[in-house]
Amino acid sequence: MQQHLTRVTTADGTGIAVATVGDGRPILFVSGWLSHLELGWQLPEERSFDEALARGARLIRYDRAGCGLSDRTDRPPSLEFELEQVDAVARGLGLDRFDLVGASLGAPVAVAWAAAHPETVRRLVLYGGWAHGEAISPPSAREHILALVASHWGLGSDVLTDLFAPDASASARAGLGRYQRASSDAETARALLELSYRMDVRALLPQVAAPTLVVHRAEDRAAPVAQAEALAAGIPDARLTVLPGRSHLPWAGDPAELVAVIRRFLGLRVARTESGMLTPRQREVAALVGAGLTNREIAARLGIEERSAEGHVERIRLRLGVRSRAQIAAWDAAQR
Repeated sequence: MQQHLTRVTTADGTGIAVATVGDGRPILFVSGWLSHLELGWQLPEERSFDEALARGARLIRYDRAGCGLSDRTDRPPSLEFELEQVDAVARGLGLDRFDLVGASLGAPVAVAWAAAHPETVRRLVLYGGWAHGEAISPPSAREHILALVASHWGLGSDVLTDLFAPDASASARAGLGRYQRASSDAETARALLELSYRMDVRALLPQVAAPTLVVHRAEDRAAPVAQAEALAAGIPDARLTVLPGRSHLPWAGDPAELVAVIRRFLGLRVARTESGMLTPRQREVAALVGAGLTNREIAARLGIEERSAEGHVERIRLRLGVRSRAQIAAWDAAQR
């Protein structure tokens, strides 16, 4: 799949970067805390998640103001400003009615949008979210994280990587730390994290009319599952699905199961994810891994960049549901 970038503008003139992937019924994805549309697309795990969600649909993502490719702004983060950005994306792309997916900080934002604009939301999915930000963690822990992000953004991003994606590979975690630091400066990161803790949409939950799925990982280290239960209890007829796992980021841990749950709820076909679904190029790369070649050697053999070879190997690992090159090699041997 190819990602297509464009820009929309909020009422106050702030430019918001938007990415679309796939073709079909629109799914508007409101991301968590920080994002960078270009760098996220370069992370094999995140790209694989986005591509899987977009099959047979049109996935729409955006960088919130102050992050990634969007404009910097002097406006402090707020729920009101978040909703203005959702409105700018919906209007700019001519979306009259769409499926709305909110992840992490995006979940309470999605709740507020669905409550205020019920005519626009076909179905609502809330992943890793909360109804009341102050319930995410004790005050002392919140203050420590905010101070760390503000005073030492490099160390703060590494600490949050451990919190958000404990099940990710070492290379993915290292990439995520760099990704967060490139997505925003320390001041913006702290302000958005503080907004997460301030967010309180409990009073809005009964106003949500769209069919709603609340999905959460049982041992999420960034948002307690009790907050998922609060969301589901407050939204009329909401469905709650708790998956195993510790990772907060949707693409970490077991993203295939999360994608399957979301796609079933949205009425999209759930693709088979068994090993036989590797593309011809992926099968070729898997055979070279099985032959003991390094990423550099694979790149030289195929005439591609080493970074591209690394990306192929990571996507193969995700498709097969394995954690190491040795397991890819074992799968290749079994196929033969």
